[in-house]
Amino acid sequence: MREPEPQRSPSSIELLLDAEAEAAVRAEWNALAARGLSSLAGHTSASNRPHITLVARVDLSPPGPDVFAGIPSFPITLGAPLLFGSGDRRVLARSIVPRAELIHLRETILSAVGPGDDAPHTAPGEWMPHVALARRLRVTDLADALDLIGGDIHAHARSVRHWDPGTAQITALAELRQA
Repeated sequence: MREPEPQRSPSSIELLLDAEAEAAVRAEWNALAARGLSSLAGHTSASNRPHITLVARVDLSPPGPDVFAGIPSFPITLGAPLLFGSGDRRVLARSIVPRAELIHLRETILSAVGPGDDAPHTAPGEWMPHVALARRLRVTDLADALDLIGGDIHAHARSVRHWDPGTAQITALAELRQA
C-alpha cells in the first residue's frame, strides 16, 4: 500500500503595503501580543509581513515582470476587522475596501498565471481581500482583541512578491510605479 503524498502548502502572490501602513499593522500585531492574545507578531520569519494575498495555489508559477509594467501604486484602505473560520478559534483580519485598481491587479495576475486549483480563500468568486492580524484567535478573546484595533489605515500598494513555503523563498515580482 502506497503512503499518501504529504500535502503541500500553496505558494502565493502577495501585495505589500507602504512602510507607514506596514508599521501600523505591526503595531496592532504587537498590541495583541502584549495583551497575551493570538497575533502574527510572534511569527518572526522574513516572509511574515502585512500583505494582501492575491492568489494562492499549490502549483503556482509567478508571472514575468512584463505583467506589472505600467501598473501604478494605488491607495488601499484597511477597514473594519473581520473573522474567518469556524469553531472556537478564528483568523482575525482587517478588511480591505476592494477598489477598482486592486480588482484590476488581481485580474491581471489571474490572467497571467492561467486557470488552476486556487486555495479556497483566493478562488474566483470566493476571494475576500484582507490583511491578517491573528490566526487561531479564541472567540472568547474577541472583545479584548477588538479593543486593540484602531480606525481605518490608509495605505498605498507598493510591491508584489511571490512566496513559496516549500522552498521558503520570497521573490520580488514588481515595484509598483509611483503615480
